[in-house]
Amino acid sequence: MRELGRDPDDDAEERAPLNPAVGDAFPVPDAVVPDQHGERVALRELWEQGPALLVCVPAAFSTHCTAELGALAFEIDRFDAAGVQLAALSCDPVPALRAWADDRVYPFPLLSDFWPHGAVSRALGAFDAERGVAQRLSLLVEDGRVRWVLRGEHDAPRSLRAHLAALAP
Repeated sequence: MRELGRDPDDDAEERAPLNPAVGDAFPVPDAVVPDQHGERVALRELWEQGPALLVCVPAAFSTHCTAELGALAFEIDRFDAAGVQLAALSCDPVPALRAWADDRVYPFPLLSDFWPHGAVSRALGAFDAERGVAQRLSLLVEDGRVRWVLRGEHDAPRSLRAHLAALAP
């Protein structure tokens, strides 16, 4: 049922993906999501001490997502040396992320965009409504602004080399 006095084109505009670009303000700076331990994390806290790389992945325990995060974890010293805080975001619930983190021992937070389902992913223009998962999107955020962007295909992992490019001056 349509609301009275509401332009039906407004709905289409609300659903349009944002596709953040380099130089844009981070679209949801005030978003707060739980990590794999259920602790609430304000996304802005990720980049308060320096740049942060937010890596959106479709599904915990999936082959490609595990490969991507495993490669990032293996090279965590390079991100630490560059002063870049890593964090992963998926639409999985906290217990699934906890099990995944415990199984793989990821040295960075796994953030749950489960409820409201995909709200952060949607705001980033990275939600696959058909599958109900986050799309492969990586954003380097510094001082609240997007400094680097990488989009990937659903059925293929992004390369570690591509993520390391975010560290280049």
